[in-house]
Amino acid sequence: MARYVFITGGVVSSLGKGLASAALGALLQARGFSVRLRKLDPYLNVDPGTMSPFEHGEVFVTDDGAETDLDLGHYERFTGVSARKTDSISSGRIYSNVLEKERRGDYLGKTIQVIPHVTNEIKDFISIGDDEVDFMLCEIGGTVGDIEGLPFFEAIRQFGQDKPRGQCVFMHLTLLPWIAASGELKTKPTQHSVKELRSIGIAPDILVCRSERPIPEKERQKLALFCNVRPDSVIAAYDLKSIYEAPLAYHREGLDQAVLDAFQISPAPKPDLSRWEDVYDRVFHAEGEVRVAIVGKYTQLEDAYKSIAEALTHGGMANRVKVKAEWIDAEIFDREDPAPYLENFHAILVPGGFGERGTEGKIKAAQFAREKQIPYLGICLGMQMAVIEAARNMADLSDAGSEEFDHEAGKRRFTPVVYHLKEWVQGNHMVERKVDDDKGGTMRLGSYTAHLTKGSRVAQVYGATEIQERHRHRYEVDIKYRDKLEACGLVFSGMSPDGRLPEIVEHRDHPWFIGVQFHPELKSKPFEPHPLFKDFIRAAKEGERLV
Repeated sequence: MARYVFITGGVVSSLGKGLASAALGALLQARGFSVRLRKLDPYLNVDPGTMSPFEHGEVFVTDDGAETDLDLGHYERFTGVSARKTDSISSGRIYSNVLEKERRGDYLGKTIQVIPHVTNEIKDFISIGDDEVDFMLCEIGGTVGDIEGLPFFEAIRQFGQDKPRGQCVFMHLTLLPWIAASGELKTKPTQHSVKELRSIGIAPDILVCRSERPIPEKERQKLALFCNVRPDSVIAAYDLKSIYEAPLAYHREGLDQAVLDAFQISPAPKPDLSRWEDVYDRVFHAEGEVRVAIVGKYTQLEDAYKSIAEALTHGGMANRVKVKAEWIDAEIFDREDPAPYLENFHAILVPGGFGERGTEGKIKAAQFAREKQIPYLGICLGMQMAVIEAARNMADLSDAGSEEFDHEAGKRRFTPVVYHLKEWVQGNHMVERKVDDDKGGTMRLGSYTAHLTKGSRVAQVYGATEIQERHRHRYEVDIKYRDKLEACGLVFSGMSPDGRLPEIVEHRDHPWFIGVQFHPELKSKPFEPHPLFKDFIRAAKEGERLV
């Protein structure tokens, strides 16, 4: 049966609970334990799938088709454990499940209440798969004291009481603000945060304190005394130059040892940190730099493309170069020539997105990369825009467009090179969708197989002719234009197993130009860079050009 670590946050949000959870998972793995990480989010959305990237950052998609919080990306990148639908839950999903049961009569006419019905639903969720791993790490979103988080805090309090003594540990992440005028680190906000947590029945076993400055021994003792934790369970969490330094930094501060001590695991297995030492070496001892332009529509918030930024970093590690990614708003190219913005970059990446805004700029970016023979990687919408660019400028389809941007066919004439996908095969059954369906969870989501053409660039990159990649989209490139586009040099080098859905395109007469319908960035890890990003950065580093 798994041991549980519940990670909560206090004082302010955005302290890095997800990163701390992921780093702890990596450290427990380094000591030979198996782990699984979960995220419990208090917001009332059923999942983040319909939330604005500006509001919530990227949506991380699992192999089994769940749209989840971006913290699950941290979990996967640090532990290599593929997330599942059961690793992410929100208040919206919990309440939806409870109400569905009530409508079915599962509660036999009882009055439905937060306690015990909502809290029981949360506890049932937490318990899923607890016989599969040694440690289950559960991060509670938000900040202690938030009204929407109270059912989750009550549920984990009950859970800790339900389990045998010593089966659950509570880790609380807080802030020690630095007051420049007095030259002091202040412990009072942390004391109040712990007091709030204790008032609802949870006593933290470990304090992780974010701080800009070293924490003096006097303040550590003070925190231990007033927060009722052991002095060696007060863990400092300083700002880092790279998130991939976190496992080594937390190990130096004794986080993993504090957790094992709290569970009374003695003697503790010695850690093998060689994987993270290699990652650290590759991050901080790069032997060059490449500049990559990311031409997107959510560039004001880098978390909207979090996995892409990290996958580029991983590609840099594999090639021992530092990747300097620069974010360019695609809308700029709607009115300006892209050349002055893009000509000094080693490579261009156009990521996914939804809606028409900025798409003409993405098309121009793809055209610039094709004509100037700059390495190009188009992801999801970035692939579709590359296909539309080729259709317009190479295949004599000047009115090529996408149904995503014009649902009313009579509104204006255009050639729908990209169309709304109404049905597809998932596993052994057919999935059907309509344009006016609810938006949440109605896309082609999760892992699908693609067959690669032998001898193609992507087959060489992957070293295989069959791959599994994660999808999140409603629109597809229409296969009926394949012959016309391939005659112009745009090769359909990856297809769905039934041959109906284009998965990958590449330009024949280009040093490195690949568009993929899926999201390869979701499967990249620092110790296992995704093949596409690894080779993309290699091409950027080597500056390949055809003459």
